[in-house]
Formats: sequence, C-alpha cells, structure tokens
Amino acid sequence: MSAMAEMRFDLQVISSWITPGSRVLDLGCGRGDLLFHLQNEKQVRGVGIEQDEDNAAFCIARGLSVLHGNFIEEVADYPESHFDYIVLSQTLQQVYDPEKLLTVLLSVGSRVIVSFPNFSHWRVRLQLLLTGAAPRNEQFPYEWHNTPNIRIITLKDFRIFVRKIHGTILKKVAISSHHHETQGEIVRRFPNWRSTYGIFMIAGGERAGQVV
Repeated sequence: MSAMAEMRFDLQVISSWITPGSRVLDLGCGRGDLLFHLQNEKQVRGVGIEQDEDNAAFCIARGLSVLHGNFIEEVADYPESHFDYIVLSQTLQQVYDPEKLLTVLLSVGSRVIVSFPNFSHWRVRLQLLLTGAAPRNEQFPYEWHNTPNIRIITLKDFRIFVRKIHGTILKKVAISSHHHETQGEIVRRFPNWRSTYGIFMIAGGERAGQVV
C-alpha cells in the first residue's frame, strides 16, 4: 500500500490540492502523516505545529520540522504571505477563537485548507431528534462533558463564516468517511445532509484569485 493510501481520506484530498515544492504549514499535524507524505512525494518545504507533546516528539523522530506549542502564539511570529498553504485538518472545532486564528492564517498564508466534521449529517440530526441527547458517532465519539470539541460546525455555517471574515472559497468538497479511515467518497448530492466532513480551501479577499 502506498503512503498516500495509508493517510486519512481527508488528508489524501488535501494532499491532491497542494502544488509540489510549496511552502506548507500544518497546524495540529498530529503524528505528521500529511507532512511526511508531502515532504517525500511532493518535495514541499513543510513545518508543523502540534500542541500534543508526544505527537510533536514523534514527528521530530520522523525527520519533520515540527514545533510544540500554541497555534496562535507560534503563527503570529511568521511574516505575511510566508506560506503557500496552511493546513488545519480536523482541528477547527477545537479552536477557542476561530475568527482570530483564521484571520491571522489568511495573512500568513496565501491559501488556507480547512477540514472539519459536518454536524449537520443526517445521522447526527436523527440521533438528536430521536434521543434528545448530544449525538455520538465516529466523527463525534466523545461524551458532552469530556469532548475536546468546543464548536459544532456545518458546511453551511462555514460558508457564512468565510464571508464574515472577508475570505473567498477557492475549492470545496464534501466527503463521506469515518474518523481516521483511509477510504471514503466524494459527496456531490445533498452534501450538507450526506457528508461526514467538509474540506475548504480559502484565501483572503486581496489574494483570492479565481473562485472554484
């Protein structure tokens, strides 16, 4: 099995959007699967920031340039337009101040790629309707009292949010895939109902270019 096929499905999609040789910052890079692939297969100049100390140490052992620290504090040290792409995969729902973070990222990076679990999936809606309790599934596996997720996001919510921060959506795709699985599919019909994750590439208004 190729290294690409061993990555989470949303990371496979994200990798396909990144141009070889680019400068990439991966926020919340976990154990570095995306950075490792991009560095070896697309010769990117990659840096990661990871808040989990063990994960950061694992990345460094893999030969990756990864910092252990807080996203906003570390990102603020980079100059404007320093990166071609900034990746925030399955992390936005855990960010305390997403507007502040995304505004900074749109300054530091030419393109920002975000993936997040879609809270408006039909199973989530049905579970909430039938049980009256906070939904739990593969994308939201925690109880309400111990979850690291402090935001619930839908595809529609994120599109509205991008307009609010004066960003532009360059690419977007809805996917159906379980948590951390390497297999999945693109959802084209009724994505707000049927997709488990959304992936967006956005840019600031001045550098937006052509909208896809």
